[in-house]
Amino acid sequence: MKTVKDYIRTIPDFPHEGILFRDVTTLFSDPRGMRLAIDELLSPYVGVQIDKIVGLEARGFILGGAIAHQLGKGFVPIRKKGKLPGKTIEQAYKLEYGEAVVELHDDAIQPGEKVLVVDDLLATGGTAEAGVKLIEKLGGDVIGCAFIIDLPELGGRKKLDAMGMPVHILCEFEGL
Repeated sequence: MKTVKDYIRTIPDFPHEGILFRDVTTLFSDPRGMRLAIDELLSPYVGVQIDKIVGLEARGFILGGAIAHQLGKGFVPIRKKGKLPGKTIEQAYKLEYGEAVVELHDDAIQPGEKVLVVDDLLATGGTAEAGVKLIEKLGGDVIGCAFIIDLPELGGRKKLDAMGMPVHILCEFEGL
């Protein structure tokens, strides 16, 4: 029986030489793989109160939309700065070289709402950390962060653990 990891292909030297890109499009394009990933992402949250699913740009939108549909809950995107049309709040975070900013509509999360954050990949954890901070600024309660892939060498899980965030990972890949 195939695991989620079996559906993910590795593309060497993309986007730069020395990088092993973990491509989830092969997982998403296979109906069994996609179903398996959604079911496994949801499994720790069965019976847990969740009000909203937040997806981190961009592949988190695919996962978040599917999970929100499965649970009958609302979906909220966290996007790169300048992509949301309404009034937003923003959070900066560090990249390897420089800084980036993500935004959330200022009315997307209500105080006390229980929120699950999802994305395809946890690398340095900068985007996820920024997303959690945005949700908390609006009074939301992040009940967990779920990812298909963790790249442990980049330290993202440690960053979220240090914030007290419960983290659910489906598989890990060594290397960058």
